[in-house]
Amino acid sequence: MGPQEILLAEPRGFCAGVDRAIDIVEHALLKFGAPIYVRHEIVHNTFVVNDLKSKGAIFIEDLAEVPPGATLVFSAHGVSKAVQNEAAQRGFHVFDATCPLVNKVHMEVAKLAKEGYEFIMIGHKGHPEVEGTMGQLDHGIHLVEDVADVATVQPAQTELLAVVTQTTLSVDDAAEIMRAVRERFPKIRQPKQQDICYATQNRQDAVKLLARDVDVVIVVGSPTSSNSNRLAELARKLGVTAYMVDSPQELRAEWLEGKSRVGLTAGASAPEVLVQEVVARIKALGAVAVRRMDGIVETVKFPLPKGLKL
Repeated sequence: MGPQEILLAEPRGFCAGVDRAIDIVEHALLKFGAPIYVRHEIVHNTFVVNDLKSKGAIFIEDLAEVPPGATLVFSAHGVSKAVQNEAAQRGFHVFDATCPLVNKVHMEVAKLAKEGYEFIMIGHKGHPEVEGTMGQLDHGIHLVEDVADVATVQPAQTELLAVVTQTTLSVDDAAEIMRAVRERFPKIRQPKQQDICYATQNRQDAVKLLARDVDVVIVVGSPTSSNSNRLAELARKLGVTAYMVDSPQELRAEWLEGKSRVGLTAGASAPEVLVQEVVARIKALGAVAVRRMDGIVETVKFPLPKGLKL
């Protein structure tokens, strides 16, 4: 018995920060011509990156790979002060595609550091957003990945201590770590608004609703996408089998055997075209109905940087 119905999570897919980042690269290509250099994947999605490569974007990790005078775009995840300074010294024409919600965290760190604060950062080691945020300072910012880390972190002082988080974390996991941080450092300063972004929150809330009504959850997203991985993890924590696919070709028929209702969502960096291709693949395996959940309608839009208007 194969799938009978597909239930689509709402909202899913691109967020405003991802839309803006992709638009920045595409506008730069149209205005200045290929090649346009991009430090790190503009967003963590294989389809998006390959599409931009086909249009003339070149993705690099080391600024030494960029020729003098070239146009350079910083990815949506943000970069450290060291990378910003190196780009300025090398004289590149820079457009910053850092998500404004990530940039908000950077500005909070910069502001409080001037007042003498040290920081606890909740996030995943090695993720480019974490590297960018921690790289806003040359000292005084300490990473914790889980509750166990909170017990061992050793800031130089605790009178002026603030906490920030990666924007794409599991909302529930981050709350658990935040509780441990508050217990150990009762006077720690928290953000006025949580750092986890609206899109991450909305997509996780949608999966919580989706998981109640389906037999299996498919998340469209790339393995490097933090928020996509969190969606699959959340579904599993709620007791539903979940798989993540980077393309419709990765979907395996045996995953859907005996599963009459399939839940489908997508990470904030996964385009809707991939979702629809996965829908078509599930239909080819037997599904005859597609239904959209009720959910939040996102209206957030971020403007492009100056100098990119066509």
